Amino acid sequence: MSVISVQSVKMVTAIVLLSVFLVSGAVAVCPEESGLFITAPKEMKALSGSCLQIPCNFRVKQGEKFSSARTTFGVWIKSSRNFAKTPNYVIFNSSRMDNIYPMSLTGDLSQKNCTTLFSSVNTSYTDKYFFRIENRPFKATAICDPLQITVKDSPPRPSIEISGDLKEKQSVTITCSAFTPCPHSPPELTWTLQQDPHNKIEENTDRTFTTKIQTTVTLSDEHDGFNITCSARYPVNEGKDVKTAEERTTLSVSCKIIKYLLLDPVST
Repeated sequence: MSVISVQSVKMVTAIVLLSVFLVSGAVAVCPEESGLFITAPKEMKALSGSCLQIPCNFRVKQGEKFSSARTTFGVWIKSSRNFAKTPNYVIFNSSRMDNIYPMSLTGDLSQKNCTTLFSSVNTSYTDKYFFRIENRPFKATAICDPLQITVKDSPPRPSIEISGDLKEKQSVTITCSAFTPCPHSPPELTWTLQQDPHNKIEENTDRTFTTKIQTTVTLSDEHDGFNITCSARYPVNEGKDVKTAEERTTLSVSCKIIKYLLLDPVST
C-alpha cells in the first residue's frame, strides 16, 4: 500500500472516530427520549430588583399526543431537570396559586407559547432553569434546552455607536442602546446631545428587547473633541428606586484645512 493510501485511510478513520465522538456527546447532552423542546435564549441577564421577560415557544416530539383542547400547565424547575426526584426545585407551576418565585405565564400554552414574566428577581436567582409541560396524559420536560439566567446588582453600561465618516460637513447617525431585560419596565435613556431624546424599544431577533435613542448630526469643527455621555436609568423595586449606568465617548472630527498660496507683490 502506498504512503498516500495509508494517509487517506488514517484520515478517514479519524473523521469517523470524531463523528462518533460528537454524536455520542450530543446524545449524552440531549437524549433522544426527550419529548419536549423550547425555543428561547440560551442565556439571559437580568438586573436585581427589576423584572425579566423570558420569550418562549415550545414544540413536542413527533408522535407525542399534545392537545390544545386539553388543560395545559407550565412548570419551571431550577437547577435540576428531574421533576419527579427534585420537587423542591420546582419554583413555579401554573396549576398552583402559591409559588416559590414571583412568576407568571403570559404566553398562551394552547398556542405553544410559554413566554414567562419574572416580576422581580434577585442575585440568588442566578442558575439554570428547565421548562416543563403537563397536558395529561402528555407530560415532558425540555431537558435539552436549559436556560441560564444571571442576575446582577449593577446594570451594564449602555453602548454608543456612530455610523458614518467623522468628517466635517458629513452627517452621522449616533445611537445609544441599553439592554432591556423587561420591556414592561424599560430603562430611560438620556444623553448630552439633546434635552428630550425619544426612547424607543426594539425587539431583537431572539425576541429579547433593546432600548435606544438616536439622532443625526451634521458635523462641524465645533464637534471635534465633543464629549457624549449616555445614561441609562433602570427603575427597580417597583419603581421606588433607580439604578444608573453611563457610557462616554469623544468625537474626533477630521476638519478640512484650506491652504492659501500667498504671493509676494511683484516689484516694478
